[in-house]
Amino acid sequence: MKGKQWVLVKHFEGEPKDEDLELQEFDLPDELNEGEVLLEGLYWTVDPYMRPYSKRYTPPLTMFGEQLAKVIKTRNGEYPLGTIVLSMSGWRSHFISNGNDLKPISFDLGSTPLSYCLGTLGMPGATAYFGLMSLLEPKKGDKLILNGAAGAVGSVVGQLAKIHGCEVIAFVGDDSKLDWCKNELGFDHVFNYKKVDFSEVIQKVAPDGCELFFDNVGGNWYHTIINKHLKKYGKATICGSIENYNDKEVKLYPNTNYSILSKELRIQGIIVHTFAKDWPKAFTEMNQYIQEGKLKVKETTYEGFENMRSAFYGLFKGENTGKAIVKA
Repeated sequence: MKGKQWVLVKHFEGEPKDEDLELQEFDLPDELNEGEVLLEGLYWTVDPYMRPYSKRYTPPLTMFGEQLAKVIKTRNGEYPLGTIVLSMSGWRSHFISNGNDLKPISFDLGSTPLSYCLGTLGMPGATAYFGLMSLLEPKKGDKLILNGAAGAVGSVVGQLAKIHGCEVIAFVGDDSKLDWCKNELGFDHVFNYKKVDFSEVIQKVAPDGCELFFDNVGGNWYHTIINKHLKKYGKATICGSIENYNDKEVKLYPNTNYSILSKELRIQGIIVHTFAKDWPKAFTEMNQYIQEGKLKVKETTYEGFENMRSAFYGLFKGENTGKAIVKA
């Protein structure tokens, strides 16, 4: 039996290119050893963090990431045939495990689609939940600036903020995303940043400044909002910097540290696995919101493992609304 895997054959330089990632076949053994299971991928995630994290490794290597997989052959009593698990097994169609790297779903999904465990009820959703609730500690009436508002993380941040009584000032990259965030998700102010000066419109809708900022984009967004639009004692969660991931040169902004100092801002990055022990509680809470219709989920689904590369590259072109998922 053969499996397929996407291999990073050379580091990305600037915009990712087709020659950076190669689809390869590999052999799987005919028989399993005692304690092993053979799994087949059902859904795979692509996420922006994969771009900067790839620099940590030396090519060639199988691209890393999480997938939902099903046990199709087993010699492990803990994982009978048909068991569905989460695994950081990378961009592979099939893989063999001794069970140590497999993670059963830790909460009751109910009628919620399985694929949500890679998005709103997975790492991106946990990032949104803890980046907002634990780091920003939103209060009723707070104004929240949110970029990347139609993405896997941002769309959840904005909805949770609304549930907790915040006023959400959101930015997206096209008008269809604007329509979704404004009319379906109920964000208070939504702008297509390609058609406005984001600093000018923030000044217009929040002339006295904002208490909170959830940053998925970085670059000029981060520095402009820190310098101009947060109130004294304001708080910011730094989640991502997708504006900079393809930069070849490091840019410096010397004024920003003084703004943080003079306004006594609290700026904190989030590595979501810091909160791993509390994920099941957060997912149970968010799944209840989903069941009640308070938290809406959208996925951009790419059909076929062969489209992993296209799905990944699409993240940097703004192709996805909500979570980008690859389905077998």
